[in-house]
Amino acid sequence: MAKREVLIPVCPEQLGGLKTPRAGCGILGGDGKDVLSGKAKVLDRRGEDLTENFIRGAEETLKIAKLYDIKKAIFKQGSPSCGSGLVFRWKEENGKWRNCRRKGNGVTTALLKRSGIEVLSEQNVRA
Repeated sequence: MAKREVLIPVCPEQLGGLKTPRAGCGILGGDGKDVLSGKAKVLDRRGEDLTENFIRGAEETLKIAKLYDIKKAIFKQGSPSCGSGLVFRWKEENGKWRNCRRKGNGVTTALLKRSGIEVLSEQNVRA
């Protein structure tokens, strides 16, 4: 008999107070772990600092995970919030900032992992 799982859809960025759609964002100065420790920031492409929104969204997501005793999360790879293994980060190139994918985890992924929750990207899940 196949095991069935209940999926709980969340968007940490919306839980943090951001609208959809929104300008693209990236992490400046590290990855999600660095954002949580105050060493990096999350900026949108206009340069607006959205760090507090991303941290609040990660904290709200963790509350939901604890409420439902979640052991594993599946998130979108590349996201500065949900990225697992790859994350959008700001990089200076020829005097301009460019958003590119780099190794690392997003803010929510970093918080969940720190709390003992396994995080997978959608690319690591088979139907």
